[in-house]
Amino acid sequence: MNKQLIRQRLGAAVSDASSPLAAADRLCEACVELFAVDGASVSFIDGGTTQGTFGSSDELSRTLDELQFTYGEGPCLDAFAERRPILAPDLEGPEEYRWPALTESLLDHGVRAIFALPVSAASTPIGALDLYRRRRGPLDDLAMTGGVWAAGLAALPLLDLMSSNTDWDKAADGQGSWDQLESLERVEVYQATGMIVAALEVAPADALVRLRAHAISRSLTASQVAYQILDKRLVLDDDDWYETGDDQEGAA
Repeated sequence: MNKQLIRQRLGAAVSDASSPLAAADRLCEACVELFAVDGASVSFIDGGTTQGTFGSSDELSRTLDELQFTYGEGPCLDAFAERRPILAPDLEGPEEYRWPALTESLLDHGVRAIFALPVSAASTPIGALDLYRRRRGPLDDLAMTGGVWAAGLAALPLLDLMSSNTDWDKAADGQGSWDQLESLERVEVYQATGMIVAALEVAPADALVRLRAHAISRSLTASQVAYQILDKRLVLDDDDWYETGDDQEGAA
């Protein structure tokens, strides 16, 4: 594999896609094929928070992005904030201490290395490309160079989707695209946050903190807890949150 071929494969991944969401997925799949990683995802970030997974190669890649939103920390957020690649080739290494809460969850999901590269448009960061491996070890020089190119290409479909001229109906036509579009805005989390505000009479920011805290205490993602609230499977009380039905659990 050489640089020219990597450029061609990455360009082809986004050029023939039927929609911006499909282009992002194909770009992530190409990253897996070309860079000897196990998964890839593109996150849209705004206000220092991941707003959703724009594209992914597999379900675990989407879950890893969701975990970074839940814990409020992680390589994609750091890559966005610092505008540089964030590399964690050995999450079990003694020198890795940047995301103590998140790292434990990543390891529980079988992830041993993770790499994040900022996605920018006109020098303005708008997201991040995450690459993960189930084995420890750094990206080689060719994969690192290709990853930077892939992050640059990831901005194109993301900007297309953000454009006021985007055909949203067409974007939703592809298999799984509508689910991705909903996930991109984390609609369920903000709906559940509103229910917490009404039930507990707390500020929205405090409601989101409580939702995240409950998710972390149960080893769930914020979206999983949000769906429990929306489905009324989780009873909200100022002192106690508990699940209804046979799977009732203790307090958060």
